[in-house]
Amino acid sequence: MLVDTLSRTFAALADPTRRDIVARLSAGDATVNQLAEPYAMSLQAVYKHLRVLEEAGVVSRPAGPQPRSVRLELGSLDLMDGWLEQARRRAEERYQRLDRVLAEMEDEEPGP
Repeated sequence: MLVDTLSRTFAALADPTRRDIVARLSAGDATVNQLAEPYAMSLQAVYKHLRVLEEAGVVSRPAGPQPRSVRLELGSLDLMDGWLEQARRRAEERYQRLDRVLAEMEDEEPGP
């Protein structure tokens, strides 16, 4: 089964450490060593988290001299944002229809 980009992005961000890495990268690019500093885990474990984020297109490490910076790729977050906004909009429309039906029912109820 093919996994689409949106599914890979949501799966990558299901882990709290990876979400924290993304939150930290939203403030600016960082090296792997800088990203690893606050975690009580091996550098190899941090690289594994970054590989998942890279495969999902959430972060990138542009080619260049070492140490290479890790960069947040906003396009993948835009894709998630668009999907969530569409779901939120549909749910709000459904609740608004329900509110209209309830208001009509109240108007139609006979008075005491």
